[in-house]
Amino acid sequence: MYVGLRGRLVIVFTLIAITASALVAGIGYELVKRRVIDRAEQVAVSDVRDTLEGIRVPIGALWPGDSPPTNAQISTLQKSLRSQGGKVVVRYENYLYPDGDFTMSDVPVDLAVRATQRMVAKRQMVKGSMWLIVATPVWRIEPIHTAQPTGMSVFVFVPLSEEEHLLTGMRQPLAAAGAIMLIIALALALVSARQVLLPVRRLGSAARALGAGHLDTRLPVNGQDELSELTATFNDTAAALERSVSELRSLEAMSRRFVADVSHELRTPLTAMTAVTDMLSEEADRLPPEPAAAVRLVLREIKRLRTLVEQLIEASRFDSGTATLNVDTVGIADAICDCLEVRGWSERVRVNVPQGLTFSVDPRRFDVILANLVGNALRHGEPPVVVTARSTPNGLEVKVRDHGKGIPAADLPHVFNRFYKAGARGDGSGLGLSIARANAHLHGGTISVRSQEFNTLFTVWLPPA
Repeated sequence: MYVGLRGRLVIVFTLIAITASALVAGIGYELVKRRVIDRAEQVAVSDVRDTLEGIRVPIGALWPGDSPPTNAQISTLQKSLRSQGGKVVVRYENYLYPDGDFTMSDVPVDLAVRATQRMVAKRQMVKGSMWLIVATPVWRIEPIHTAQPTGMSVFVFVPLSEEEHLLTGMRQPLAAAGAIMLIIALALALVSARQVLLPVRRLGSAARALGAGHLDTRLPVNGQDELSELTATFNDTAAALERSVSELRSLEAMSRRFVADVSHELRTPLTAMTAVTDMLSEEADRLPPEPAAAVRLVLREIKRLRTLVEQLIEASRFDSGTATLNVDTVGIADAICDCLEVRGWSERVRVNVPQGLTFSVDPRRFDVILANLVGNALRHGEPPVVVTARSTPNGLEVKVRDHGKGIPAADLPHVFNRFYKAGARGDGSGLGLSIARANAHLHGGTISVRSQEFNTLFTVWLPPA
């Protein structure tokens, strides 16, 4: 799925915001959690230590140590050590004194081992709740003020429910703060994307206008950032392109003018030369063979030159945009037969057109199309040359088919290019097919070609007027 630049910017901003929110919330939560738990642990350890310090002397009177302590003595000890909601498990050598349903099985093994040497503390999940277990040996102060071990260890279970409740209550504010940060990040992402993409959109619109031919398109340059540099580069490129296109258009106009002027200038001598061609043609039959051949060669070249000049003038009209249509409803069969008869091709071309078929075309330009296609088939193809026409739901379809060896595949895409001559088919001017296609396009139609090994087919399609 394609995601635009704006969508990618918003996604990146959102991912950054989510990551930052999660990191800030997670780190903050862990810091607070550690501080709260550490404080609870320090308070619990201090309370146990202070309590034991306070009962070291009374312990000698409470329990001499000559025999195991009684339940009453243990109960008194547990009561003095038990904090609010806490539990105290006592171990004396092999004697165990539980507190309610809390027994030595709830004390981690490593804690039970270390409790014989010094005071230690550890957090542990017990019966589905988090507890802080403070384990310490019990010492007794002798009359000479020396501490003596009693062989007794106590395990004080301090509940951490209040701390857990406090931490649980922090999660909702942290989640709300993360959501607020995410919303702010999304808003900033949208605003930033708009600020970043607005110049890009302007550049896109300007590029499209430039492509549509509005070469004077320019954009204002604001600021000195990268996008401003890109806009300035675009303006410089557009200015250079405008200058280049203006020069090319000027050169193209000069070229068209030159071709048109030369073609028109050639008409005058050609007219004079054509006026004497009939007389020269009659005289050629009475001349010796070599002069007669030279005269006939001159006459043939004059005819080709006249055709070339007429085609150049016609092409210049299309280039200058002055070619127009004079549409009239004509009988297609009659128009085709007249085209062939005027040029003396009636005996060499077979026509298959239903009588009564009429269509709105420019008669002169339709004649030019047919003359170029049929003349091309007669010069470069093999008989029979067949012209067919029919009416279709989309317009008029005219086909010209010859049965020669066909057009080489490499030349086929270029046969409508001006002055293109394909191999053995290249003894013409190379303008006929180009002019035929230009006349078809002026009607709003097309010409296509299909060549096979033993025939070439040109198809003309003209839409209804």
